[in-house]
Amino acid sequence: MHNTDSSHSDSHGTTVGNVPFGRPLQSEFNDGLDYPRLGSMSFRRGTLTPNQTKMWDENWPAMGKVLADEVIDLDEWFGRTGAKTILEIGSGTGTSTAAMAPLEADTNIIACEIYKPGLAKLMGAAVRENLSNIRLVRGDGVEVLNRMLPEQSLDGVRIYFPDPWPKARHHKRRIIQSGVLHLIATRLKPGGVLHVATDHADYAEWIQELVHVEPLLEFKGWPWPECPQLTDRQVITKFEGKGLEKEHVITEFLWQRTDAPAQEA
Repeated sequence: MHNTDSSHSDSHGTTVGNVPFGRPLQSEFNDGLDYPRLGSMSFRRGTLTPNQTKMWDENWPAMGKVLADEVIDLDEWFGRTGAKTILEIGSGTGTSTAAMAPLEADTNIIACEIYKPGLAKLMGAAVRENLSNIRLVRGDGVEVLNRMLPEQSLDGVRIYFPDPWPKARHHKRRIIQSGVLHLIATRLKPGGVLHVATDHADYAEWIQELVHVEPLLEFKGWPWPECPQLTDRQVITKFEGKGLEKEHVITEFLWQRTDAPAQEA
């Protein structure tokens, strides 16, 4: 496989932290549940500035991983033992990630995103503000969950403003589906929390129909005052801001992983 990608046109010609061309890794699930089908990967073009490129090349080896068949050793990667770990799927430009990180310094934060300039913006914030609890994974969140994270390794999963794929024929691409909820549940420790937020009314209805579909996840609704992790997103993200301008209602969902063994689900 080539080690460059079509979104990259930096003048320095770096290939650090790039993803392969062509069809991405895509797991086959045979459990009868629904999983998003992504097809071949398409990239929004985005160029890093020379300063971003330098910062990226210097920091990616320590802070970043590209989707691979590699189970992450979380203690080794974060350089500390036994810290809580939260995966944020689709971190975008990382605005809320960077805002929340100082308030949960005792927690490892893994930001998963495919769009390189978004990851670069978050990396820049983490470097400038010395946010040592943030790491980056470049790849599709479902594959990262399936290939790179062990069962019962996460204390939380966050999915903020996922792509609503509004056209009916694209609903199969939505990340919130029965299979993904099950996959998330298997990666959460008992007591771990899934937090989803959307400002798309139709997607909120879609999610509402799935809140009880996964037996390993107990739906806690919103708000949940006793939630064991930070749920205040702190800042208005770019996409959320656009939604608020249009007077969209933000709907939030919280689930907690039950104590039941995964194999009995």
